[in-house]
Order: sequence, then structure tokens, then C-alpha cells
Amino acid sequence: MSVRSQSSEPSEAPHRAGFACFVGRPNAGKSTLTNALVGQKVAITANQPQTTRHTVRGIVHRPDAQLILVDTPGLHKPRTLLGERLNDVVRTTWAEVDVIGFCLPANEKIGPGDRFIAKELASIKKTPKIAVVTKTDLVDPKTLAEQLIAIDQLGKELGFEWAEIVPVSAVGDKQVGLLADLLVPLLPEGPALYPDGELTDEPEQIMIAELIREAALEGVRDELPHSIAVVVEEMLPREDRPADKPLLDIHAFVYIERPSQKGIIIGPKGKRLKEVGIKSRKQIEALLGTPVFLDLHVKVAKDWQRDPRQLRKLGF
Repeated sequence: MSVRSQSSEPSEAPHRAGFACFVGRPNAGKSTLTNALVGQKVAITANQPQTTRHTVRGIVHRPDAQLILVDTPGLHKPRTLLGERLNDVVRTTWAEVDVIGFCLPANEKIGPGDRFIAKELASIKKTPKIAVVTKTDLVDPKTLAEQLIAIDQLGKELGFEWAEIVPVSAVGDKQVGLLADLLVPLLPEGPALYPDGELTDEPEQIMIAELIREAALEGVRDELPHSIAVVVEEMLPREDRPADKPLLDIHAFVYIERPSQKGIIIGPKGKRLKEVGIKSRKQIEALLGTPVFLDLHVKVAKDWQRDPRQLRKLGF
């Protein structure tokens, strides 16, 4: 028999820590939401499906909890070996997290892609599921209300109950804090799992490669949506620099699948590649807090998405 001691002090709520992941079809707003919750850019965001390839964890530190966000690639019907590997990563992640947030854009009706994912979610019985209605800044209240009803219905059809249905706008910063408040009680009790101040456990080299890749995709998404991979070969502090004026040399390769794509990436007289360098260098400097010299080269890795050996070499 347990005896609870009486105390006039209200007992403090226990600290919680755990993992949440956002799922949804490609381009449903998962990465933008991760960045909004963490308050700093940690996941690559782009208006082109299938840009997230690495599992980026964003860490939300709160006095009462630590919420670790695992950002998986969008689940889709795979057409290549890379696609199959990405889907395996997704399912493994879902089985290991404490709560799943299913992102559905407010401005698009529920489609076959959403149903495909919801069906997969229905088979994961124990994990609580929150429906996150993203991009609410793009619709009027009536459209939003209709979407909320449709999402509630979707759960019922597949035989499960949403723990919550939350409309948010990561861009307009609407209800992002509320979403965190609703995710926290679903986490297990326990101490923080990461040191205070850490925002992600991604190795810096992978984050830098993602920033370069994001800049390289800009303006050529239609032509090369999934043909670009970036590998940071080395990062070295420049020698002979005074302590108060450090410089980091970063050497990176932008890999494409065919020689014909080289001209698209480099641009006339190297103009595009130069712009990619300038844009990504600024973001890398903001990430690392130090001046950077970025050396970019373009290389052809023939049909790398279908070649297991090349996939391994490029980190997949």
C-alpha cells in the first residue's frame, strides 16, 4: 500500500524527454515545422518533394521537457533503390519514437498519398498520433474547418483516434507553441537526453552539405530535382591566422548523375556555381559562427541513385 505525504506545496510536474517525428507526403511542411519549433534552421526546406534525405534531429529545450524532433524523408511509392532505402528509414523511425505528428497541408484536399501514409500509421498501434494541419496561412476559415473534419473522418475510417488535431502555420508562427505544448505530455518522464543549447545531433559536415545542396537546387529544381548530392570532403582551420580572425576552409563536391547536367549547375561562365557558393557560404557562416572559405567542385557520379556502391559513398 502506498502512502502519499500531504504537502501544501503544489508538486512540480515531472520533466519529460522523448522523440517525436513528423511524417507526411513530400512537401507537406515537415522540415519548416521542425525549424519553427527549434527556432533555428536545422532541416533543409524546399518546395520540391524529396529534399530531406538525412534524419535531422531538431531539439526543443523547455524548462519542463526536451522534445527531440526526428525529421524523416517523405514516404512515397519508391521508383529507385534510393527511394526504397528512404522508405525503410521512415518505417524504422516510426517504430522507435514516442509520438508521431502527421502533417497534412490545409490548402490541399486529402489525396491518395495521404491515405497511403495514414494506412501505414494505423498499423502502428501503440504510438500516439497527432494530426498537424500545416500551411493554415494559405486558406480561409471555411476551408480550414472542412479540412479538420476530413482529417477526423480519415482516422475514424482507418479505425484509430487522433490524440489531437492541431492547425498551425510555421511561416506565420501561429500555434507552433501550442503544438509543442500538446506533444510534451505524450513524452515519457525522464531527464534531458541532450546538453542544453544543442539544437541538433547531425554532424556539422552533413548539415553543411545540406545547405550547399539546398542552394544548388534553387532555380534548377524542375531540371535536376533528385540528381544532386553534396559531400563535404574536408573542413580545416586555415593555418597562420590570428586567433581573433579565424578562417575555415571547406572543400565540397557537388555530384550529379550525367555530364549534360554539369552546365546547368555551373551556369554560363561559372555564374550559377558562384551564386551557389555565395548563398551557402553565408548560411554556413551563420551556422558555425565563423568566417568560411568555400571551395566547390562539380563531379559526375553516373546514375548514382541506382548504384548501391555510389549510394554508400554518398552517405545513403
